[in-house]
Amino acid sequence: MATSKSVVLVTGANTGIGYEVVKALAASDIAYTILLGSRSLDKGKAALEKINEEVPSTKSEIHLLQIDIEDDKSIEAAFNTVQQQWGRVDALVNNAGAAFDQLMKDNPGPSGIREAWDRAYSLNVTSTQVFTHTFIPLLLASASPRLLFVTSGLSSLENFAPTRVSSGATREIPAGWPKPAGPSVIAYRSSKTALNMMMLDWARLLKSDGVKVFGISPGFLATGLGGSGAEVLKRYGAGDPALGGTLMRDVVEGKRDGDAGKIVDQNGVQPW
Repeated sequence: MATSKSVVLVTGANTGIGYEVVKALAASDIAYTILLGSRSLDKGKAALEKINEEVPSTKSEIHLLQIDIEDDKSIEAAFNTVQQQWGRVDALVNNAGAAFDQLMKDNPGPSGIREAWDRAYSLNVTSTQVFTHTFIPLLLASASPRLLFVTSGLSSLENFAPTRVSSGATREIPAGWPKPAGPSVIAYRSSKTALNMMMLDWARLLKSDGVKVFGISPGFLATGLGGSGAEVLKRYGAGDPALGGTLMRDVVEGKRDGDAGKIVDQNGVQPW
């Protein structure tokens, strides 16, 4: 079905920041065709019903799209569906991702380390790359294409450097082995640093095509990321996930175009 509305596809949109992106777009004065990507159809349907309840006056149309970015057949099926029904994607929001560092705490041996790192890179890096690569032809069919990668403040090399007191990286670690467990979530943050490089490469590849490419760092928000639960994160100062949705809506609507090719956060641009 042809549409004059901008088509925005958000992966991992049934919960957390992805859900807030869809909700923020639905609340916009601009009418969109929003594709709510969800690995689980049941969870996606529940999210769609909830958004329709929370934003009953939306000008946009929201469609559920089954997509598991770790499953190539699912990616291919989603591509075919979008190509046949809408023919393009104007904004592709790579939001699907997760943290698996808890696996190393549950199993501190080599197998726990391997599982945590492999799963973080499989989902946050490799699968995001495969999904993006598959959908590029639909993005290039747009007159004003935008490509967004949801990264993290934890991905910043500069902020984590030992010279930066604010990073917490300067905390004295006692000599000896084994080292005490800490909240470094190193597998997750390393995968997001890799994602930043991926974003830069897509910005390089798509420059001549006029695609505006962004990394989005929503901030420390109270979501279910990592399995801790939103309420636990709130006790540590996590903000409202709606802030992430508003930030990404601003990027989709062109309000941060001057920062294309960089990592956009709530305060401006995140250091590398």
